[in-house]
Amino acid sequence: MTIREQLEERELEYLSSYATKSIASRGRKRPEPQCDLRPVFQRDRDRILHCKAFRRLKQKTQVFLYPKGDHYRTRLTHTLEVSQNARTIAKALRLNEDLVEAIALGHDLGHTPFGHAGERALASVSPSGFSHNIQSVRVVEYLEKQGQGLNLTWEVVDGIENHKTSGNPHTLEGQIVRLSDKIAYVNHDIDDAIRGGILRIEDIPKCYTDILGMTTRERLNTMVHDVIISSMDRDKIVMSPEIQDAMSGLREFLFERVYTNQDAKGEEGKAIHMITSLYQYYMEHLEAMPEEFLTILEERGEPEEMIVCDYIAGMTDNYAVKKFQEYFIPESWKY
Repeated sequence: MTIREQLEERELEYLSSYATKSIASRGRKRPEPQCDLRPVFQRDRDRILHCKAFRRLKQKTQVFLYPKGDHYRTRLTHTLEVSQNARTIAKALRLNEDLVEAIALGHDLGHTPFGHAGERALASVSPSGFSHNIQSVRVVEYLEKQGQGLNLTWEVVDGIENHKTSGNPHTLEGQIVRLSDKIAYVNHDIDDAIRGGILRIEDIPKCYTDILGMTTRERLNTMVHDVIISSMDRDKIVMSPEIQDAMSGLREFLFERVYTNQDAKGEEGKAIHMITSLYQYYMEHLEAMPEEFLTILEERGEPEEMIVCDYIAGMTDNYAVKKFQEYFIPESWKY
């Protein structure tokens, strides 16, 4: 018996009856030999961790564009915080921690430079539309490894695709990531907003802090504990109504005070202009894109605007600025 088979047997003995077992995975689009060491979801986690799109997350905006400080979240640190929250919940509920981690690490691989501003820009100009969760699926299925994709299991791809609020993950592990994403960004966005002088701790409505806690540690502790207690021995992942309402209210508060705040988001217009300008440029100069994207365009026969979105969405903030300067700023004006 291989080490992988031993681990699969251990899952059957230990994990909850509601857990997604590695041995019961629906499999991959392209069948391939099993690893002798790792069950399928652990293998998926490793593939995501080592892919190029994951590394690029470190230079992509979470909320604050070009913050003046080293301690603000990026898309990568957000991803790691989602993963940590999700793993804690999964372990307590005896669900599949490898599956949860794979979904969490891959859920934002398709996010654009400049955060949701970049996403809105591509959605507004592309006839095919644009949504970062669907783009994350394109990254793992088609774009990584020179168009070969990562060939992940059905369960991981399903969790990535359905991690948004409107999504409906088919596994409890996917449901954990969907909720852990909100728990992470609600709390770390407050922390970053206070660090940036956008909020003061006393600005947060007392009706929410009385329930959830005043500090990031207290709020995370309250929310994670509540998910575990409310979901114990159930076939769905939920929060209690009181905590859910408080978290939703806190999220609405952030939309009013942070996500639309000009001090925090005043540069977004410039970012949107850069992304839309790059889109228009590449639509007129497809040959300026790397060869691997032109190959995908030729082999898959997809709309040109979709391949242009693929290329731009994969850029880091710094690379997008560099390409904008290259195409639109006269050489003598550059510093």
